[in-house]
Amino acid sequence: MRHSPRTVGIAAAVVTVAIWTGFIVIGRAAAARTLLPFDIALLRVVGASVVLVPWGWWLARRAGATSSLWGFSPLPLRPTVLCGLFGGLIYAILCYAGFFYAPAAHASVLMPGSLPLWTALLAALLLGDRITPARALGLACIVAGDVLVGGEGLLSAFGGGEVWKGDLIFMSAAFCWSVYSVLARRFALDAVRATIAITVFACFTYLPLFGLLTATGLLPTRLGSAPWGELLFHALFQGVGSVVISGITFVQMVRAFGPVKSTMITALVPGLSALGAVMLLAEPLGWNLLAGLALVTAGILFGVRAARQNTIKTIAADADQASASALKQS
Repeated sequence: MRHSPRTVGIAAAVVTVAIWTGFIVIGRAAAARTLLPFDIALLRVVGASVVLVPWGWWLARRAGATSSLWGFSPLPLRPTVLCGLFGGLIYAILCYAGFFYAPAAHASVLMPGSLPLWTALLAALLLGDRITPARALGLACIVAGDVLVGGEGLLSAFGGGEVWKGDLIFMSAAFCWSVYSVLARRFALDAVRATIAITVFACFTYLPLFGLLTATGLLPTRLGSAPWGELLFHALFQGVGSVVISGITFVQMVRAFGPVKSTMITALVPGLSALGAVMLLAEPLGWNLLAGLALVTAGILFGVRAARQNTIKTIAADADQASASALKQS
């Protein structure tokens, strides 16, 4: 039985939001178990590489395809390295490190919330994008929400708390993903090929480096003491789920609903992950977290509205220009 594109899009949206929400809740839960951040990052790379490295090898060998890294990355070397460094290695390590210091509710606000902020600033700086008044209002809401959440962590530092470290790490992780997003746009990369490329880069760089550093004792690891079930779970969820499956379902969601509606759908992630942290991890949800969550979600939606208006204006301007050209030619 074949399903309609809308049905497939809805299913893809549900899977995407569920995995993105689970990434935050499970990441925080993992910090209370055996593995260290670099261990979880390794399992993420291994799990994704099992699927994507052979896929990249196949894509790179198609007729006329450009490849790098010995024919396993379907992209040229420069975008593979740059995107792989920010979107693959540094982002993953920072995410998992942040969960060891700050609650999942902080990650729910600071990571999805900081992402539109950093992306807008980087796009304006590197791509010449214009920040409209409506978009500026959305960014101001995001900054206010981040301050409400991160300010609590900074105040706790005077009493010896370390939550502020996790907050800064979460915002740094969002910055790295924003760099990857802007680079992908600048290089006009296909989402699937870009995901494969950053995984291939991580596989060929992080795995040997991890082995070398742990063998020499420079990098601590708990892989040897972790239960097999924990290792397998992270390889499947963090690697196959968070990288492969959510990457594919996100692209399918954008195809079905477009980028604007897709961003509105993913704006559910901060609220759902914060709720999941309260219900599953028994984390407190104070007034500042609730207010920060509301401001960040409002900021994301303001940005989506501004992007939609810009798109409509661009289409109208292009149509007027085309009509004027046609009249001149006639």
